[in-house]
Amino acid sequence: MAGALLEVTGLSKRFGGFVALDGIDLAVAEGERVGLIGPNGSGKSTLVNCICGTLNNETGTVRFNGEAVDGLLTHERTRLGMARSFQLPRPFATLTVVDNLRVPLLYTVNARPGASLSASELDARCAELLQLVALADKATKLPRDLTQVEMRKLELARAMAAEPKLLIADESMAGLSHSEIEDILKLLMELNARGITIILIEHIMTAVMSFSQRLVVLVSGKKIADGDPQEVVRDKEVERAYLGQ
Repeated sequence: MAGALLEVTGLSKRFGGFVALDGIDLAVAEGERVGLIGPNGSGKSTLVNCICGTLNNETGTVRFNGEAVDGLLTHERTRLGMARSFQLPRPFATLTVVDNLRVPLLYTVNARPGASLSASELDARCAELLQLVALADKATKLPRDLTQVEMRKLELARAMAAEPKLLIADESMAGLSHSEIEDILKLLMELNARGITIILIEHIMTAVMSFSQRLVVLVSGKKIADGDPQEVVRDKEVERAYLGQ
């Protein structure tokens, strides 16, 4: 894809004799909303871990914003503009909500060449993020005081504190009620409207279909479909391998 923000080419990953990923090609354009789906064990998390640098792929390449990132550590990729949220939020339990945002701001934004946020700028950026995710009134609370949906919002805010170009949202809506799912979807759409490219990994198909401009399906470490969401879900192989399970 010409001008792609993220380009994955021929990416493979093995764990001993088990092939977790088998020659994955994936391109994501700047500003795009992509849904990544597949049964449990299909390779979604392994793919994301290889993209973000948590795992090293055996073959293939990952290019981000035109630059090969193979061999870069996770924090180095984050400073280039990659961020992810996790299905199970991982806040600093003993820090307040606002300090949970201050940490990634200090260690990502401030670590970039030529960047230096003053104390007042840090405070302003934290306040902006809290306002964005509707947690301004929870700034001085500890994570244990938050509801489940508020924890998911904090997780997304922590990812956004890195000021990413690409956000990979990993099951941000799992276990939430219908109204809470709508709340998270609205937030993700707002982030995308602000120019953030988003890959959404999710099992809730109504949410995926509502959000995604393009749908990618993994099964047993292989990409079996990539295209318009309505066409992908009608694909017979997708129905057999994923939707029919």
